[in-house]
Amino acid sequence: MKNDKRILIVGLGLIGGSYAMALKNKGYEVEAIVRREETLEYALSKGIIKNGRTTVDKDYIQSFSTIIFCLYPSVFLEWIQKYHSYIKDGSYLTDVTGVKSKIVYQVQEYFKNTNTQFVASHPMAGREVNGIENADPSIFKNANFIVTPTLSNTIEAIERTKSYGEELGFKKVSILSPEEHDKMIAFLSQLPHVIAVSLMTTEESEKLVDYTGDSFRDFTRIANINSSMWTELFLLNKEYLLEKIDAFMNEMKEFRDALSNEDVEVMKEKMELSTLRRSYFIKK
Repeated sequence: MKNDKRILIVGLGLIGGSYAMALKNKGYEVEAIVRREETLEYALSKGIIKNGRTTVDKDYIQSFSTIIFCLYPSVFLEWIQKYHSYIKDGSYLTDVTGVKSKIVYQVQEYFKNTNTQFVASHPMAGREVNGIENADPSIFKNANFIVTPTLSNTIEAIERTKSYGEELGFKKVSILSPEEHDKMIAFLSQLPHVIAVSLMTTEESEKLVDYTGDSFRDFTRIANINSSMWTELFLLNKEYLLEKIDAFMNEMKEFRDALSNEDVEVMKEKMELSTLRRSYFIKK
């Protein structure tokens, strides 16, 4: 299926800017709507986009039939609520938000009596820095891309979303329901961030930096966190994340009890199971 070569990206942060670069490299004509004039000037000066605006103009929006939203979940929902009528009927929409169940159905509701297709997606990529100045399409190279369609989506629109993941350079493209995605993301992404934050707040670390090894630095890399974005993501996925936190705390208690009781066999069993499960990732 041939994709529309003219694309509008709403939001040019780290991911939006990286999308723009990757798509431009693939021959797409990329334009953008951003909040800050400085962001627009930077994107234009670096040739990341062909054109752009800092205002939401109806005629400008309706000149596009493909729009990618690279916004925080709450900002995305507010944008759709306010400007959905500006979007041309029959358009194709996708996003990059890190939670789906609380987003996808609300957005699709605005287009239920139209031919517009919103197929949600999640690029499993990022860095511990923000802003278009740090955008780099190479972050997609070894990353995974997840498409989260619903029964409202056509096969053609789903395939189109998968094709963007492939063109952006992701290693693997998968399909999950919004609910499956959120349950998975609670464990693979959100729980590790909670653990890293909790570890860094357990002890004052200014002097510990002089003694730490690579394992601690690697493990706590994601503790350098965007507090506004991640708080929002945690709250939107509260139910699933609480389940995973509780399961983790139970595992910690079992290990603590084994250590307290000097139960060598239990500790070894857990370490061996851990080594086995980690090996699956190495094989992949």
